[in-house]
Formats: sequence, structure tokens, C-alpha cells
Amino acid sequence: MSKQMTTGASHPDGGLTEAEQAVLDRIEQENIQFLRLQFTDILGTVKHVSIPASQAEKALTEGIYFDGSSIEGFVRIQESDMRLEPDPDTFAVIPWRDEKSGEAARLICDVIDATTGEPFVGDPRTVLKRAIARAEDMGYTLNVGPEPEFFVFEKDENGRATTTTHDAGGYFDLGPKDLASDLRREIIFNLEEMGFETEASHHEVAAGQHEIDFKYDDALTTADNIATFRSVVRATAELHDYHATFMPKPIAKVNGSGMHTHLSLFTEDGENIFHDGDDEFGLSERAKHFLGGILEHAPAITAIANPTVNSYKRLVPGYEAPVYIAWSGVNRTALVRIPAARHPAASRIELRSPDPAANPYLAIAVMLHAGLDGMEKEIEAPDPVRENIYKFDEEKREEYGIETLPENLGQAVDALEEDEVVQEALGEHVTEKFIEAKRQEFQEYNLAVSEWELDRYLEKF
Repeated sequence: MSKQMTTGASHPDGGLTEAEQAVLDRIEQENIQFLRLQFTDILGTVKHVSIPASQAEKALTEGIYFDGSSIEGFVRIQESDMRLEPDPDTFAVIPWRDEKSGEAARLICDVIDATTGEPFVGDPRTVLKRAIARAEDMGYTLNVGPEPEFFVFEKDENGRATTTTHDAGGYFDLGPKDLASDLRREIIFNLEEMGFETEASHHEVAAGQHEIDFKYDDALTTADNIATFRSVVRATAELHDYHATFMPKPIAKVNGSGMHTHLSLFTEDGENIFHDGDDEFGLSERAKHFLGGILEHAPAITAIANPTVNSYKRLVPGYEAPVYIAWSGVNRTALVRIPAARHPAASRIELRSPDPAANPYLAIAVMLHAGLDGMEKEIEAPDPVRENIYKFDEEKREEYGIETLPENLGQAVDALEEDEVVQEALGEHVTEKFIEAKRQEFQEYNLAVSEWELDRYLEKF
């Protein structure tokens, strides 16, 4: 069993592993007063249970019990007993100090069904571990590099978030227009204190919009990092009385926030199987089959990678977000782009549709399953599209065989219900609960009356 599939709270002899003892040593060295045991619900919301540091050894060896019926998409009240099992490799000191509770640290947890003692099938981290195990059975490890974007807004006099951006900067702007450079710098310092290796940060296209890129890593570490990243960004902004949001499209008629995701597969010997130096795009046949699987299952992936009603306000032509199921090299109008690679280890594909509201564990899991399905079935990728697809009319898109992503959350959920591969990636429990929640969300959206409708029709008719 791989390291990523092991659990840490089963200690028949009552002893501590080396990693767990290292956590206890750090707690003492750093004078940690409280531990936040972090996990994620099906919809991607980060949750935590806070315990005093004196309970750390118990948490590591026995786990901490909680009521799973209170968590979105977990279990019914009669099946509520759950246990948090901390992963000692995820220990990190929280950089900002709470004046009331003192120094604190974070441990990311797996959720265990207390009745069976097995990993809970509704735990998103377990879903991703299952996908990782499938790849490992084939001899591969998935590396993932995300590019999450976010907006920073001012608050009103009551402390509520507005959509007034805190600066007027644009793409790669420097001060004085980019007033957030200091805030981004502080976010990066906080991330690095928690073990991140950041690679770049810059102002994005829209006012108040930013991107911070951190180093690629294995799938599980990256999913953990994305969940942590969102928490750090929001907490750091809050300390400065700003509101940071990963909502995909908070402002109409400007670019939304995406989370372009770079994917590559490596063997146990460290060989990037996506690389072929003789290919025009530097891609091997296995990479193109992986790509074929991504494109084949793209509509269903969209339900997971773009999980809110608001996600589809971003996925429209004209704002640099992909709409068309196609691939290319430098062409950013396609769903999948092949970035230029300076060396074999850098050969990868870039899926441009995901947004930062996605549950990172579920999103990476379905991408991996889709790509592996493409490899197993040797699904052929279509020819690359080198032209601006936004300028194609419907007839030309049909000529090229280019289909579109779902236009709304309802269509995306329809696609998910028809895709057995993506459902297999999620598992029966998560599939059922996710579809139920998203059907309800879309129905509520359809029943709501927007300000646009009132402005348009109230006095006209």
C-alpha cells in the first residue's frame, strides 16, 4: 500500500510513528496551544475541529470523533459517528497569532467511518486517494500544478463584503495602481511559513484580481495545498479588513477567476511519460490518449470543476475562459493548452476550465480518472485547433467537430449523470449527494428573480 493510502490512527501497540512523534516535538518547540483538525465537505468547504494541544497525542493515535450528520453531504443522523484521523505529514504552524487562543497549528485529516473503521466513502480526500491508487496500480504518479485566481474587495461600514475592488490595477501592473502588492507579499510569506514553495504572483486582468502560483506537486499534496491556499488568502485579507473571494465571476463584464490546472504523469523512476521530443507539441502517444480521455469526459468533469451556478457566468466567449472542447498549443481559446516545455520533465497538459470554487480533491480525482480512461481505451485526441475558435461560426465549429462545454449547472449535472467513468471516480455516495445538492442549487437559482429582470421588465410590462 502506498504512503498516500495509509491511515495514521490505527496503533495496535499504542505507540507513535516517527512522523507523529515529530509532530509532538514541533508542538512543544513552537509552544502550540491549539490544533485545528482540517477536513473538507463534499462541496469543497473547509471545516475544522479545534482541540487543545494537550490532546494532540490522542488525536494522532486514536483520532477525534465528531458528528458527521452536521456536515454537508456526509451522512444521516442515524449514521453520524465519524472520526478525524490526522495526517502527520500535513502539520503546519498557522502564521498569524490569535491573541485569545495563542499559537495554533493545522493538521489535515482523513475522515473515518467510526462504525467500520474504514475510510469514509464520502470524504473527498478518500475519493482522491482512490484515484491515486488506480494510477499507482498502472505504475504512474500524477503531478498537478494549479493557477488559482481570486478577487479582493473592500467592506462596507457594517463589515460586509462589497464588489468594490481595492485597486484599479490590470494585468501585471505595478504600484501605484496595484495596491495589493503588499497584501500579495504577505499572503506569500504566510504560505511559505506553512511549507509552500511559491513560484510567481501578479495582478490579473481585472481590477482587484490576483494570481499566486505555487510549485506543482503530487495530486494529494496539491489538493491539500489548494484547500490551505484558499484559507490563507481569505484569512490574510481579513486581517487587513478586506474580503478575498474565489467566486468565479463576482463582477459582470470583466474576466472571471479560473484555476488552470497542469497535469503530467510520471513513472516510479521519475520519467515523465507525457514527453516525446520528436512530437510537434512534445507529447507522447500516452499523453495524447490521456488528453483524449479528458476531452471525452469534459462535460461531466465540468460539473465538478465548475460546481456553482456562478461558474457558468465565467465560461462564456470573450473573457479568456474556455468554452469549446478542443486542444491546441498556444491557442488559449481551446479547453486544453499544451504549454511550451524547456525540458522533458516539464511536458504537460493544461486544463483551462476549472475554477477556484471547485472541491480540489474531487476535481483532481475526476481529471485523473478521465485521463486514465483515455489511456486504457486508447482514446484518440482530435486534431489540434490552431485558430481563434471564438471567431468560428456554428457551421465552422461543426466542420471541425468542436462541441461546447455545458452552458449552465443544470446541463453539467445532466452530463455527470450520463458519465459512468466520472461517477466511478466519485463513488456512489459522493455522486448521489453531489447531484442532489447541485440539482437543488440550480432549481433555487431558476426560481429566483434577479435585479436584471426587475430592471428590464418591471416597468416595461
